[in-house]
Amino acid sequence: MSIVLGCIADDLTGATDLAMILVQAGMKTVQIVGMPDENTPVPDAEAVVVALKSRTTNSYDAIRMSLIACDWLQKAGAKQIFFKYCSTFDSTKEGNIGPVTDALLEKLGCSDTIACPAFPENGRTVYRGYLFVNEGLLSESSLRNHPLTPMNDPNLKRVLAAQSKSHITNIFFEDVEKGPEAISQAMKIRVKSQEKTVPVIHIIDALNDNHLQSIGQACQGMALITGGSALAQGLPDNFRKTGWLPNFIKKASFSPPLGSSVILSGSCSEATRAQVEYAKSRIPHFRLDAFDILEKKPVVEQALEWAEQAMKADDPIMFYSSADPEIITRIQKERGRVEVGSRVEAVIGKIAHGLKKIGARRFVVAGGETSGAVIDALGVKTMEIGPPIDPGVPWTISDGTPSLALALKSGNFGTEDFFLKAVSQLKKSDEIEKERAK
Repeated sequence: MSIVLGCIADDLTGATDLAMILVQAGMKTVQIVGMPDENTPVPDAEAVVVALKSRTTNSYDAIRMSLIACDWLQKAGAKQIFFKYCSTFDSTKEGNIGPVTDALLEKLGCSDTIACPAFPENGRTVYRGYLFVNEGLLSESSLRNHPLTPMNDPNLKRVLAAQSKSHITNIFFEDVEKGPEAISQAMKIRVKSQEKTVPVIHIIDALNDNHLQSIGQACQGMALITGGSALAQGLPDNFRKTGWLPNFIKKASFSPPLGSSVILSGSCSEATRAQVEYAKSRIPHFRLDAFDILEKKPVVEQALEWAEQAMKADDPIMFYSSADPEIITRIQKERGRVEVGSRVEAVIGKIAHGLKKIGARRFVVAGGETSGAVIDALGVKTMEIGPPIDPGVPWTISDGTPSLALALKSGNFGTEDFFLKAVSQLKKSDEIEKERAK
């Protein structure tokens, strides 16, 4: 089996989200954590998703990591490259979406590519070039208060133009509604009308999954596409048409390892805070105080001591540092945004490592940066994708011994009962396996 689609994701949870969509669309998919190198084996898969931690790093490092990943994927046989970023276009005025896209366009020798962060199932849509979250503009959503990438401008052309050297165009709803051929023709017209000898990035409207399917079909043969994970649902059929994928879809098996279940929440998003509050009234929980962490109090030791007792019961347990935006803002002003985030993530990573030692085998993690810290601490290098829990969030199984079941959730994803739903799903899987063994 050879790689057909090579994907570069700018954070861990987004990579897992993308991998799940590709699996559901019938592509055998493996996720690699961190930059691959010459010693990284090429997995037996049709799609490979490389999960980088490049969303909030400086543009130079984001470009460097992305180009290394692209080079490895090309050498592994990838026929198309997909640069995946968040469906809320998380970025700063400096990047990194624009600079990375520019660098990939140059490396691949492309005349143009697309930018479409839409994820309609999760309430993210693009209309007239503006990004909406549920009923309102992005700038009216809770993302305007994001501690690392606050999004105050919903106009994607304006945001991208400020950080990209490419020519930015729009392809609006009217063309998208007409289908793949109209979209493809609109892209060709915009490239031909461009007077400057620079690549073109087409920001494309999408209000529903049918639009994303059409956009995906219009991207057949493009060396590079960029967008949110939902865009991927239209790609596998392109590969089937060219004979690069079989016409049948084989359902992957999923057998999670046995062991205690733990929830680790570091996200401060509105959705995650609601999920934490829902779980607090139902399962044992331990609050990780950011001030205690910054004062270098023995938070890790206290948390693990509590966990050894709490894990004796059959219920999942939860650790959370999530707090209201007002508290986070105050802490960041006192100690600095980067220091606060990195210190809290490091502590959660150490707790995850300790939990693994005392028998935790099932981890539900909330927050992209937190997920990265946990995966690093657990030593996970590759993951196979399992069944979905909520849109954009699947269970995965890690490589290595012992294997681990991991659910890595972007901060804004998931229903209010997500944490308990995720754990319950594995319990049902256990019951099914017990019945089969009889």
